[in-house]
Amino acid sequence: MQLKRLLTLRTVVATSAGLTLASSCFLAAVQVAGYVLGDSAWIAILIGGSLCLLSAACFSELNGLLPSAAGIRLYFSRAFNEQISLVISIFYMLIVVIGVIGAESYILSRILSESFPAIPPYGWIILLLLAVTGMNVRGVKIAGTFQDIITYGLVVSLVVMALIALYRVDFQLTAPLNPGGTEGLINAIAIGIFLYVGFEWVTPLAEEVTKVPLVSRGMFLALGVLSVVYAVFTVAMTASVPKEMLTNSAIPQMIFARTALGDAGAVWMVVFSLAATITTFNAGLMNVSRFMYAGAREHVLPAVLSRISPRFFTPWVAILALLGIALAVSAIVLLTHRYMLLVEMAAAVESIVYALAGLAVISLRRRMADCERPFRIKGGLLVPLLTFIVFAVLAVAVMLENRLVFAGLLAGALVCWAYVKTMVPYLKEKHRSRRSANRRRPARLKGQ
Repeated sequence: MQLKRLLTLRTVVATSAGLTLASSCFLAAVQVAGYVLGDSAWIAILIGGSLCLLSAACFSELNGLLPSAAGIRLYFSRAFNEQISLVISIFYMLIVVIGVIGAESYILSRILSESFPAIPPYGWIILLLLAVTGMNVRGVKIAGTFQDIITYGLVVSLVVMALIALYRVDFQLTAPLNPGGTEGLINAIAIGIFLYVGFEWVTPLAEEVTKVPLVSRGMFLALGVLSVVYAVFTVAMTASVPKEMLTNSAIPQMIFARTALGDAGAVWMVVFSLAATITTFNAGLMNVSRFMYAGAREHVLPAVLSRISPRFFTPWVAILALLGIALAVSAIVLLTHRYMLLVEMAAAVESIVYALAGLAVISLRRRMADCERPFRIKGGLLVPLLTFIVFAVLAVAVMLENRLVFAGLLAGALVCWAYVKTMVPYLKEKHRSRRSANRRRPARLKGQ
């Protein structure tokens, strides 16, 4: 049984943008603003978006060459080797899921506890995750339509809120082209990458889009929209509220909304945050569950994760497994308050994977030179080589800025390496044994 091709460009854009358009993006935005002078945060944000266009070009070529729900696992397997691809892809999945869901859950809990102190914040998270899980199990078309409505509504809402705030403060740019020192700008760009974290996770939907090239177009459009929206909204926040107040808060968007728009703005932002969290959880379940399904189908994850609902044609076991992980991660982060560490770890891992995507394009240009490419980056190897260099530098910058990020990534990589060295051979051998037993069984029945 296979997945069904139902998704259009509208849903691809909404899914690519929806995973990144989260409540935690405001936290990253004010951190970006804290690294640069004046109102120049928009420079770092637009540079970050432009750099992500480089990686989007690399993912577009890879996805066109190897359109699969396996996504980066298949790209890196063909470009490097099986073990490296497994370690990177499993590590990537875990860190992005933990980082995005963990930070999002923490921030939402702070917003809701401030607005509804009588209701346990974790209860809201459980309800949201259950609702999104139900939609995903019922079918990708339902989840995709929901994603369209909420994501586009959020984009319009952010722009309108920012323009109202800028009008009320009689905004004028202060040192718009002077971000300060090079080190501060580099760190701002590196953290700014988190604003776009997960845009490429739309590639695992390659087996469910009506046409494979839609994935490439969707990523480019999503990055363009997000770059403009983030830049405008960040400038509006820092123009309305002193940076110090924003950077010292886990919920800067609430401070901004209340300062700029009063109680009505606070209510508006609560509704926005709820909707943003829903789109993040929804897009995460849609994309990562397909990756898990593909891994199980290829016997690198437990086989049960490859089961598809005969009624809805969705990988329901993988979706439910993600629900369990999300609930556990949310609870841990609410207890430990280590949300910023997750943001920085996710930004570093994104940069590492984007750098490797550039290397993968270079490798596959040689290894699969004669294969058809629906999307081919122009300019020879310039773009993939530039992608590798730029994102490798950004990854190092994040890890040097916070040594705990390096320690956390190293520990996670070692765990994933141990899994690949021990569990993957076991799962593959178990599959081979089952196939051999199935072949022998008809022979014995015939002999009887």
